[in-house]
Amino acid sequence: MEKKRLIVNIDSLPEGVPEAIRKKYPHGYNDYVIKVPKGNNDFFYAITVDTENASYLVKVNVKVDSIIDNDEKETDDDIEIDSGDEPLTDDPDDLEDIDL
Repeated sequence: MEKKRLIVNIDSLPEGVPEAIRKKYPHGYNDYVIKVPKGNNDFFYAITVDTENASYLVKVNVKVDSIIDNDEKETDDDIEIDSGDEPLTDDPDDLEDIDL
C-alpha cells in the first residue's frame, strides 16, 4: 500500500508527526528547509517527514531579510526560520491531500 502524501501547517500537526519531526531533526530543521513552488510565482517553505502511514510536507514559517544593499544580492543566508514559541498541536483539520 502506498503512503498518503499530505501538506500540513507546522501549527496544526496530526498525532505522531511532532515526534517524527523531533526524531528526524534532533538538532533542529533550520538547515533542511526547502522552498516549494506553488505556481503563479508563489511559494512556501517546508520540511519533509515520514510516519508509518504518510509522507508529510510540513509548512514552516520563515522570515526573510527584505532590506538588500544595491551591491548585495539575497542569499539563503538571509532566511531565518521562525519556529515560534507555540507548542505543536495534534489537530488534523488542516491536512490537504496532494499528488507529488
